[in-house]
Amino acid sequence: MRRARRRGGASRTTIAGVVLLAVGVSLALGWWQRRHQASLGEAVAALARPGDLHMISSDTCGFCIRARRWFEQHDVAFTECSIEREPACRQAFDALGAPGTPVIVVRGQPTLGFDAERLRRRLAGEAGG
Repeated sequence: MRRARRRGGASRTTIAGVVLLAVGVSLALGWWQRRHQASLGEAVAALARPGDLHMISSDTCGFCIRARRWFEQHDVAFTECSIEREPACRQAFDALGAPGTPVIVVRGQPTLGFDAERLRRRLAGEAGG
């Protein structure tokens, strides 16, 4: 008499291995990203002096909120104005002709959007910043 072979045992093991590998990779990637952001935050905080960074923001801008939180989380010196609440801020924003907020003014040079690495490069005086 032949015994019926069970199928699927090996594939369940393979699936479990793949799932565990994916979880491990995800955890490692999350750790690396947090470490990279912390390192980047330290670098930007060390390079930015009072008056170097000014953010032109909007009260309803999610990217502005993220940028503000990032600056505060990493103790980066910056100033901020709101285009909805401050007429002078609105005039500065309109004069730039920017299509949206945030506009981060780095040592007098406007940059549309928030990119911590780009800010670090600009503050360090590196090309491509």
